[in-house]
Amino acid sequence: MQDKEQYVRFDWAMKRLLRDKANYVVLEGLITTLLGKKITIKKLLESESNQENDNDKQNRVDLLAEDEQGALYLMEVQNETEVAYFQRMLFGASKLVTEYINRGQGYENIRKVYSINIVYFNLGQGKDYVYHGKTEFRGLHDNDILELSPFQRQKFEVDAVSDLYPEYYILKANDFNKWSKEPLEQWIYVLCTGDIPDDANAPGLSEAREKLRIAHMTKSELNSYYRHLDNVVILRDNIDTARAEGKAEGRAEGRAEGKAEGRAEGRVEGRAEGRAEGRAEGRAEGRAEGEREAMIKNARKMKALGADVAFITSVTGLSEAEIQLL
Repeated sequence: MQDKEQYVRFDWAMKRLLRDKANYVVLEGLITTLLGKKITIKKLLESESNQENDNDKQNRVDLLAEDEQGALYLMEVQNETEVAYFQRMLFGASKLVTEYINRGQGYENIRKVYSINIVYFNLGQGKDYVYHGKTEFRGLHDNDILELSPFQRQKFEVDAVSDLYPEYYILKANDFNKWSKEPLEQWIYVLCTGDIPDDANAPGLSEAREKLRIAHMTKSELNSYYRHLDNVVILRDNIDTARAEGKAEGRAEGRAEGKAEGRAEGRVEGRAEGRAEGRAEGRAEGRAEGEREAMIKNARKMKALGADVAFITSVTGLSEAEIQLL
Protein backbone atom coordinates (compact mmCIF):
# COMPACT_ATOMS: atom_id res chain seq x y z
CA MET A 1 0.00 0.00 0.00
CA GLN A 2 1.39 3.40 -0.99
CA ASP A 3 2.10 5.82 1.84
CA LYS A 4 -0.06 8.92 1.95
CA GLU A 5 1.68 12.03 0.62
CA GLN A 6 2.72 14.53 3.31
CA TYR A 7 2.90 18.30 2.91
CA VAL A 8 4.59 21.10 4.86
CA ARG A 9 2.56 23.45 7.03
CA PHE A 10 1.56 26.66 5.29
CA ASP A 11 3.27 28.94 7.84
CA TRP A 12 6.66 27.30 7.22
CA ALA A 13 6.04 27.30 3.46
CA MET A 14 5.58 31.08 3.70
CA LYS A 15 8.97 31.34 5.36
CA ARG A 16 10.83 29.46 2.65
CA LEU A 17 9.08 27.87 -0.32
CA LEU A 18 6.42 30.41 -1.27
CA ARG A 19 8.93 33.25 -1.55
CA ASP A 20 10.23 31.68 -4.75
CA LYS A 21 8.67 33.36 -7.79
CA ALA A 22 7.96 29.95 -9.30
CA ASN A 23 5.64 29.27 -6.37
CA TYR A 24 3.67 32.54 -6.44
CA VAL A 25 0.79 30.62 -8.00
CA VAL A 26 -0.01 29.04 -4.61
CA LEU A 27 -0.37 32.42 -2.90
CA GLU A 28 -2.27 33.78 -5.88
CA GLY A 29 -4.71 30.90 -5.55
CA LEU A 30 -5.43 31.64 -1.88
CA ILE A 31 -5.87 35.39 -2.49
CA THR A 32 -8.01 34.80 -5.57
CA THR A 33 -10.26 32.45 -3.59
CA LEU A 34 -10.64 34.98 -0.76
CA LEU A 35 -11.32 38.05 -2.91
CA GLY A 36 -13.42 36.29 -5.53
CA LYS A 37 -11.40 37.77 -8.39
CA LYS A 38 -8.24 36.79 -10.24
CA ILE A 39 -5.06 38.09 -8.61
CA THR A 40 -1.59 37.95 -10.14
CA ILE A 41 1.36 38.73 -7.87
CA LYS A 42 3.92 41.03 -9.47
CA LYS A 43 6.58 40.75 -6.76
CA LEU A 44 7.22 40.24 -3.06
CA LEU A 45 8.27 43.24 -0.98
CA GLU A 46 10.25 43.66 2.22
CA SER A 47 8.32 42.79 5.37
CA GLU A 48 9.11 41.95 8.98
CA SER A 49 12.02 39.57 9.41
CA ASN A 50 11.26 35.88 9.71
CA GLN A 51 14.61 34.78 11.05
CA GLU A 52 15.03 31.33 12.52
CA ASN A 53 16.57 31.30 15.97
CA ASP A 54 16.07 29.86 19.43
CA ASN A 55 13.01 32.03 19.96
CA ASP A 56 11.48 31.14 16.59
CA LYS A 57 8.44 29.61 18.26
CA GLN A 58 7.50 33.10 19.49
CA ASN A 59 7.77 34.70 16.03
CA ARG A 60 4.91 35.24 13.62
CA VAL A 61 5.33 34.65 9.91
CA ASP A 62 4.51 37.40 7.44
CA LEU A 63 4.75 37.99 3.72
CA LEU A 64 4.06 41.13 1.67
CA ALA A 65 3.06 40.96 -2.00
CA GLU A 66 2.18 43.48 -4.69
CA ASP A 67 -0.18 42.74 -7.58
CA GLU A 68 -0.05 44.10 -11.12
CA GLN A 69 -2.36 47.00 -10.22
CA GLY A 70 -0.17 48.08 -7.27
CA ALA A 71 -2.40 46.78 -4.46
CA LEU A 72 -0.57 45.41 -1.41
CA TYR A 73 -1.30 42.09 0.32
CA LEU A 74 0.02 41.56 3.83
CA MET A 75 -0.31 37.91 4.78
CA GLU A 76 0.39 36.88 8.37
CA VAL A 77 0.29 33.53 10.13
CA GLN A 78 0.00 33.69 13.91
CA ASN A 79 0.50 30.60 16.09
CA GLU A 80 0.60 32.13 19.55
CA THR A 81 -2.24 33.76 21.42
CA GLU A 82 -2.16 37.57 21.25
CA VAL A 83 -4.85 39.56 23.05
CA ALA A 84 -4.18 42.73 21.04
CA TYR A 85 -4.07 41.00 17.65
CA PHE A 86 -6.95 43.10 16.27
CA GLN A 87 -4.91 46.23 16.98
CA ARG A 88 -1.87 44.56 15.42
CA MET A 89 -3.85 44.06 12.20
CA LEU A 90 -4.76 47.75 12.20
CA PHE A 91 -1.15 48.77 12.82
CA GLY A 92 0.17 46.57 10.01
CA ALA A 93 -2.28 47.91 7.42
CA SER A 94 -1.81 51.53 8.54
CA LYS A 95 1.96 51.17 8.37
CA LEU A 96 1.75 49.99 4.75
CA VAL A 97 -0.47 52.94 3.83
CA THR A 98 2.14 55.41 5.04
CA GLU A 99 5.26 53.51 3.94
CA TYR A 100 4.22 53.03 0.33
CA ILE A 101 3.49 56.63 -0.61
CA ASN A 102 6.29 59.05 -1.39
CA ARG A 103 6.56 62.39 0.35
CA GLY A 104 4.86 65.07 -1.69
CA GLN A 105 2.55 62.67 -3.52
CA GLY A 106 -1.19 63.35 -3.50
CA TYR A 107 -3.52 61.22 -1.41
CA GLU A 108 -4.94 59.71 -4.58
CA ASN A 109 -1.70 57.69 -4.77
CA ILE A 110 -2.40 55.75 -1.54
CA ARG A 111 -2.28 52.02 -2.24
CA LYS A 112 -5.13 49.61 -1.65
CA VAL A 113 -4.16 47.27 1.21
CA TYR A 114 -5.47 43.79 1.99
CA SER A 115 -4.58 42.34 5.39
CA ILE A 116 -4.93 38.53 5.33
CA ASN A 117 -4.51 36.90 8.75
CA ILE A 118 -4.31 33.14 9.29
CA VAL A 119 -4.66 32.46 13.01
CA TYR A 120 -4.18 29.18 14.84
CA PHE A 121 -5.72 30.36 18.12
CA ASN A 122 -9.15 31.49 19.31
CA LEU A 123 -9.25 35.13 18.27
CA GLY A 124 -12.28 36.89 19.74
CA GLN A 125 -15.70 35.24 19.89
CA GLY A 126 -17.51 34.07 16.79
CA LYS A 127 -18.86 30.91 15.17
CA ASP A 128 -17.52 31.41 11.64
CA TYR A 129 -14.06 30.45 10.40
CA VAL A 130 -13.58 33.29 7.88
CA TYR A 131 -14.28 36.96 8.63
CA HIS A 132 -14.07 39.97 6.32
CA GLY A 133 -13.87 43.57 7.51
CA LYS A 134 -14.04 46.79 5.48
CA THR A 135 -14.79 50.48 6.01
CA GLU A 136 -18.21 51.94 5.21
CA PHE A 137 -19.83 55.24 6.17
CA ARG A 138 -23.50 55.07 7.17
CA GLY A 139 -25.90 57.87 7.88
CA LEU A 140 -26.93 58.25 11.51
CA HIS A 141 -30.51 59.11 10.57
CA ASP A 142 -31.33 57.23 7.35
CA ASN A 143 -28.71 54.44 7.61
CA ASP A 144 -27.75 55.04 3.98
CA ILE A 145 -24.22 54.23 2.78
CA LEU A 146 -22.11 57.20 1.65
CA GLU A 147 -21.23 56.65 -2.01
CA LEU A 148 -18.57 58.01 -4.37
CA SER A 149 -19.53 60.67 -6.88
CA PRO A 150 -19.47 59.71 -10.58
CA PHE A 151 -16.28 61.76 -11.00
CA GLN A 152 -14.59 59.97 -8.07
CA ARG A 153 -15.54 56.57 -9.49
CA GLN A 154 -13.98 57.50 -12.79
CA LYS A 155 -10.85 59.05 -11.27
CA PHE A 156 -10.09 56.28 -8.76
CA GLU A 157 -11.47 53.43 -10.90
CA VAL A 158 -13.44 51.90 -8.01
CA ASP A 159 -17.14 51.52 -7.26
CA ALA A 160 -17.40 52.21 -3.53
CA VAL A 161 -15.75 54.21 -0.75
CA SER A 162 -14.81 50.92 0.94
CA ASP A 163 -12.68 50.05 -2.11
CA LEU A 164 -10.30 52.88 -1.14
CA TYR A 165 -9.69 51.64 2.42
CA PRO A 166 -7.79 48.65 3.77
CA GLU A 167 -9.72 45.39 3.96
CA TYR A 168 -9.14 42.68 6.52
CA TYR A 169 -9.57 38.92 6.30
CA ILE A 170 -9.29 36.59 9.29
CA LEU A 171 -9.00 32.86 8.59
CA LYS A 172 -9.46 30.85 11.80
CA ALA A 173 -7.61 27.67 10.90
CA ASN A 174 -7.26 26.11 14.35
CA ASP A 175 -10.27 23.78 14.39
CA PHE A 176 -11.64 23.35 10.86
CA ASN A 177 -11.42 19.78 9.50
CA LYS A 178 -14.41 19.43 7.16
CA TRP A 179 -13.61 18.69 3.52
CA SER A 180 -15.87 20.45 1.05
CA LYS A 181 -16.40 21.20 -2.62
CA GLU A 182 -16.40 24.92 -1.82
CA PRO A 183 -13.02 26.50 -2.79
CA LEU A 184 -12.70 28.64 0.34
CA GLU A 185 -13.55 25.74 2.65
CA GLN A 186 -10.98 23.61 0.83
CA TRP A 187 -8.30 26.22 1.55
CA ILE A 188 -9.26 26.47 5.24
CA TYR A 189 -9.14 22.68 5.52
CA VAL A 190 -5.64 22.62 4.01
CA LEU A 191 -4.43 25.43 6.29
CA CYS A 192 -5.79 23.61 9.34
CA THR A 193 -4.79 20.01 8.58
CA GLY A 194 -1.84 20.30 6.17
CA ASP A 195 -3.52 17.68 3.99
CA ILE A 196 -4.34 18.26 0.30
CA PRO A 197 -6.88 15.65 -0.88
CA ASP A 198 -6.69 14.32 -4.43
CA ASP A 199 -9.94 16.02 -5.44
CA ALA A 200 -8.84 19.50 -4.26
CA ASN A 201 -9.71 21.93 -7.05
CA ALA A 202 -9.61 25.38 -5.42
CA PRO A 203 -7.26 27.86 -7.15
CA GLY A 204 -3.65 27.19 -6.15
CA LEU A 205 -4.19 23.83 -4.43
CA SER A 206 -3.20 21.61 -7.35
CA GLU A 207 0.09 23.58 -7.52
CA ALA A 208 0.45 23.39 -3.72
CA ARG A 209 0.13 19.59 -3.96
CA GLU A 210 3.25 19.54 -6.12
CA LYS A 211 5.32 22.28 -4.52
CA LEU A 212 4.72 21.63 -0.81
CA ARG A 213 5.53 17.93 -0.72
CA ILE A 214 7.83 16.95 2.13
CA ALA A 215 9.36 14.30 -0.15
CA HIS A 216 10.70 17.06 -2.42
CA MET A 217 12.57 18.91 0.35
CA THR A 218 16.34 18.93 0.83
CA LYS A 219 17.90 17.60 4.02
CA SER A 220 18.56 21.16 5.21
CA GLU A 221 14.96 22.15 4.56
CA LEU A 222 13.70 19.07 6.39
CA ASN A 223 15.81 19.85 9.45
CA SER A 224 14.54 23.42 9.49
CA TYR A 225 10.95 22.28 9.02
CA TYR A 226 11.09 19.72 11.84
CA ARG A 227 12.56 22.33 14.20
CA HIS A 228 9.63 24.56 13.31
CA LEU A 229 7.13 21.79 14.09
CA ASP A 230 8.81 21.14 17.44
CA ASN A 231 8.58 24.83 18.32
CA VAL A 232 4.87 24.95 17.45
CA VAL A 233 4.20 21.88 19.60
CA ILE A 234 6.12 23.36 22.54
CA LEU A 235 4.21 26.64 22.28
CA ARG A 236 0.79 24.98 22.19
CA ASP A 237 1.74 22.54 24.96
CA ASN A 238 2.76 25.42 27.23
CA ILE A 239 -0.57 27.14 26.68
CA ASP A 240 -2.64 23.96 27.16
CA THR A 241 -0.64 22.90 30.21
CA ALA A 242 -1.05 26.28 31.91
CA ARG A 243 -4.79 26.23 31.43
CA ALA A 244 -5.25 22.57 32.40
CA GLU A 245 -3.09 22.76 35.52
CA GLY A 246 -4.84 25.91 36.69
CA LYS A 247 -8.24 24.30 36.39
CA ALA A 248 -7.20 20.99 37.96
CA GLU A 249 -5.41 22.51 40.94
CA GLY A 250 -8.20 24.99 41.52
CA ARG A 251 -10.82 22.25 41.58
CA ALA A 252 -8.80 20.01 43.91
CA GLU A 253 -8.03 22.73 46.44
CA GLY A 254 -11.54 24.08 46.21
CA ARG A 255 -13.04 20.69 47.03
CA ALA A 256 -10.67 20.06 49.94
CA GLU A 257 -11.10 23.45 51.58
CA GLY A 258 -14.81 23.52 50.88
CA LYS A 259 -15.38 20.20 52.65
CA ALA A 260 -13.22 21.16 55.61
CA GLU A 261 -14.83 24.54 56.16
CA GLY A 262 -18.27 23.15 55.55
CA ARG A 263 -17.85 20.47 58.26
CA ALA A 264 -16.38 22.94 60.74
CA GLU A 265 -19.12 25.50 60.36
CA GLY A 266 -21.76 22.79 60.28
CA ARG A 267 -20.59 21.40 63.63
CA VAL A 268 -20.39 24.83 65.25
CA GLU A 269 -23.70 26.12 64.01
CA GLY A 270 -25.41 22.78 63.88
CA ARG A 271 -27.35 23.77 60.83
CA ALA A 272 -27.48 22.31 57.34
CA GLU A 273 -27.53 25.82 56.00
CA GLY A 274 -24.14 26.52 57.52
CA ARG A 275 -22.64 23.40 55.99
CA ALA A 276 -23.96 24.27 52.53
CA GLU A 277 -22.76 27.85 52.67
CA GLY A 278 -19.39 26.81 54.06
CA ARG A 279 -18.83 24.27 51.33
CA ALA A 280 -19.89 26.70 48.60
CA GLU A 281 -17.72 29.53 49.87
CA GLY A 282 -14.81 27.18 50.52
CA ARG A 283 -14.98 25.75 47.05
CA ALA A 284 -15.09 29.20 45.49
CA GLU A 285 -12.23 30.56 47.55
CA GLY A 286 -10.19 27.39 47.18
CA ARG A 287 -10.73 27.28 43.44
CA ALA A 288 -9.70 30.91 43.04
CA GLU A 289 -6.59 30.50 45.15
CA GLY A 290 -5.71 27.23 43.44
CA GLU A 291 -6.06 28.68 39.97
CA ARG A 292 -3.93 31.69 40.90
CA GLU A 293 -1.19 29.50 42.35
CA ALA A 294 -1.27 27.35 39.22
CA MET A 295 -1.03 30.42 36.98
CA ILE A 296 1.99 31.65 38.97
CA LYS A 297 3.58 28.22 38.70
CA ASN A 298 3.09 28.05 34.94
CA ALA A 299 4.14 31.66 34.46
CA ARG A 300 7.50 30.69 35.99
CA LYS A 301 7.74 27.77 33.55
CA MET A 302 6.98 29.91 30.50
CA LYS A 303 9.34 32.64 31.69
CA ALA A 304 12.09 30.03 32.02
CA LEU A 305 11.38 28.89 28.45
CA GLY A 306 11.97 32.42 27.18
CA ALA A 307 8.38 33.54 26.56
CA ASP A 308 7.98 37.32 26.60
CA VAL A 309 6.06 39.10 29.36
CA ALA A 310 3.16 40.16 27.11
CA PHE A 311 2.60 36.56 26.01
CA ILE A 312 2.70 35.24 29.61
CA THR A 313 0.24 37.96 30.64
CA SER A 314 -2.19 36.99 27.87
CA VAL A 315 -2.13 33.30 28.91
CA THR A 316 -2.14 33.59 32.73
CA GLY A 317 -3.92 36.87 33.40
CA LEU A 318 -1.12 37.96 35.75
CA SER A 319 0.05 41.56 35.52
CA GLU A 320 3.42 42.46 34.01
CA ALA A 321 4.59 43.64 37.42
CA GLU A 322 3.73 40.27 39.00
CA ILE A 323 5.52 38.37 36.24
CA GLN A 324 8.65 40.55 36.57
CA LEU A 325 8.86 39.56 40.25
CA LEU A 326 8.76 35.81 39.54
